[in-house]
Amino acid sequence: MIRNYFKLAFRNLWRNKVFTAINISGLAMGIAICLVIILFIKNEWSYDRYNEKAGRIVRVVFKGTVQGQAMKEANVMPPTAQTLLKDYPEVEAATRLRTTGNATFSHGEKSFKEEGLAFADANFFSVFTLPFVKGDPSTALLEPNTIVISEAIAQKYFGQEDPMGKLLEVKSQNAILKVTGVMKAIPVNSHFHFDIFTSMVSLPDQSSDSWMTSGYFTYLLLKPGIAWQQLDAKLPQVVEKYMGPQLHQSMGFTLAEFRKKGNDIGLYLQPLTDIHLRSNLMPMTEMEPPGDIRYVYIFGAVALFMLLIACINFMNLSTAGASKRAREVGIRKVLGSAKTDLIRQFLLESILLTGFAMLLGLVLVYLALPVFNHLTGKDLSLGLTTNPWLIPGLMLFGLFVGVLAGSYPAFMLSSFNPVKVLKGRFTGGRATMGLRSGLVVFQFSISIILIMGTLVVYKQLMYIQNKKLGYEKDQVIVLPETSQLGPNENAFRERLLQDPRVVNISTSGYLPAGPTYNNNFFVYAKEEAAQIKTLRYDVDYNYIPTMSMQVIAGRNFSKTFGTDSSAVILNETAVKALGWDNSNALGQTITKSNKEDKVTYHVIGIVKDFHFKSLHEQISPLVMVLANYSGTMIVKAKTKDISGLLADMYKEWASFKAAAPLNYSFLDERFKATYEAEQKIALILGISAGLTIFVACLGLFGLATFTAEQRTKEIGVRKVLGATVTSIVALLSRDFLKLVLIANVLALPVAWWVMNRWLQDFAYRINISWWVFVVATFSAVLIALVAVGFHSIKAALTNPVKSLRGE
Repeated sequence: MIRNYFKLAFRNLWRNKVFTAINISGLAMGIAICLVIILFIKNEWSYDRYNEKAGRIVRVVFKGTVQGQAMKEANVMPPTAQTLLKDYPEVEAATRLRTTGNATFSHGEKSFKEEGLAFADANFFSVFTLPFVKGDPSTALLEPNTIVISEAIAQKYFGQEDPMGKLLEVKSQNAILKVTGVMKAIPVNSHFHFDIFTSMVSLPDQSSDSWMTSGYFTYLLLKPGIAWQQLDAKLPQVVEKYMGPQLHQSMGFTLAEFRKKGNDIGLYLQPLTDIHLRSNLMPMTEMEPPGDIRYVYIFGAVALFMLLIACINFMNLSTAGASKRAREVGIRKVLGSAKTDLIRQFLLESILLTGFAMLLGLVLVYLALPVFNHLTGKDLSLGLTTNPWLIPGLMLFGLFVGVLAGSYPAFMLSSFNPVKVLKGRFTGGRATMGLRSGLVVFQFSISIILIMGTLVVYKQLMYIQNKKLGYEKDQVIVLPETSQLGPNENAFRERLLQDPRVVNISTSGYLPAGPTYNNNFFVYAKEEAAQIKTLRYDVDYNYIPTMSMQVIAGRNFSKTFGTDSSAVILNETAVKALGWDNSNALGQTITKSNKEDKVTYHVIGIVKDFHFKSLHEQISPLVMVLANYSGTMIVKAKTKDISGLLADMYKEWASFKAAAPLNYSFLDERFKATYEAEQKIALILGISAGLTIFVACLGLFGLATFTAEQRTKEIGVRKVLGATVTSIVALLSRDFLKLVLIANVLALPVAWWVMNRWLQDFAYRINISWWVFVVATFSAVLIALVAVGFHSIKAALTNPVKSLRGE
């Protein structure tokens, strides 16, 4: 019995092999995309869950509002950890991280620049589950100048030797560090990745009791059974008890006075497992760029719609082909087949077809994963060890899709009246035609939304890339760690300036794109005036000309003015925030808000507003201060031979026998990296839109085939009566184009609403132009014409003698 079911199912699938191939192709693509995105979502959701205590760990976050500017920062004040541990019994342990810049480590003849560095409290490895290969996690960072390194670092410096007790030298910090532990690599799905942890007690200010400075990533391990919301509700007490008095002592006003002016400060808790996907903090304060839960929802919706479209194709083609199988159903019913037998038969065919599609889908996943990993920077795999749910999940998934895609055709075909069918009176029915049309409208609506979404994302990215930023980012070379040259740093700079390909050089670590130094600077114009929060840039005499910034009033810093050591240059936003305008700001004074040590500066210039943050954020007040800085050089070049200039820089660098080779980056590449997430989204959306449209076209192609076959005799009669090829093509295409136009009417408002919401995340954004709607509509119509045009033209060109031979 079962064998007969299978034989009949295989025979029917083979008999309709064209439509079987269309269905398998569409379902395979839907399943492949769905599986890839499931793996992606699983990976995103798993961040930091490798930690055995993840459910009990929270991060302390700073929040505040100053002069209407909201702040949320991932790092907090030095005493936060110990204060919360001491004052609140809900806290079992508290630990801190503090990130540091790049450093060059040396051991014997080996010297390498390392980037993954952090200072950590001694109990860090008791809170976070990071397995040790050598050493004791509980004591490894107890002593000053001790470090824990990863296996990769141990292999790099010590090879096969035992690294325990060995020394690594950091010349730039004048420190010699002892290896006291070796750990396994931090899992990929972690919100931080460091290869070297240095003992926190090595930092001189780590025991500071100041609530006016920050820089420490602070984590709390809560006691079992404690909900983090309980402790979060008590944190305002910390502000009142500790931050308020220091604010009064340092700034000269009470917390109540501070709040009365519309300002506020505070702390709140963030669960460890929310950091990657639900962190809406200032990006520059995070250790690594976080993910975004919205993109998980978007990709999940794309996967779901892709699968639905594939299933819709199956249902459409099955119901459209009902007339071919109507006589078979009628005969089988007359011969005694029950309705349940027919339902089983059709569901079996659907499940078998889905099984073949799933096998093809798995092949597509294996082919697509390397490309997807490259696009997203992930490391997804279909390995059974990492995904033990895969086989049973795929079986249930295949069964579900098979039943979902085959349910309506099975019940519809099995319900045919055998008398009407065998008398030749069967028609698909208005309900079936209406459902089929509705499904075509639905799948093209999804395709149009994706087309428009891709266009808007691409247009916003082009706007970002081409927007005038207020500085020149092209042909600007950033040279970090020039402090390794020691007293030769200035000599290196002078040699570079002798090269005609070098226009100017500034020495400053404050960069408007990519990772940079940041200093908050609270200032006021008059004693009774409200203070404002600004960002302070420490620059030299050449910073503004090197970056091609525009001084719109006053002048740049100059060596001919000895008083410039107490001078500042403001951006336009800072001038407005202080209550001035460009005509009366010059010569005014501002005071750094510090009650005990007031520092007054006089304004000598105003620089045109430039974007020193992501375009997601509004330009905020900025103060430039003259400083004698070393460590990073910004080189403005003007040459087509950048590679030759870099080669000569390497030679000059090597001539000073620096501890590590020259490192460099380009400012325009740092700028592009800021929007890497959006670029990946645009690319993935574009690919998803293309594949969704392709699958929708497969269905439309199949429906056009059925329509052409059903109307073969009608077309023959029309040709005999004088109809042209053009009129017949128009006749066959008209119904499909109507459905596509209806899909446009339904989809475009939805697409506008969704993309307008997405654009709200950018402080500087495009307006969705009318031509985006036109392009989306035209694209959908053109795609539909291509899909149905082949069979329409083929049917129109068929010799009417062949069509009418049977009459």
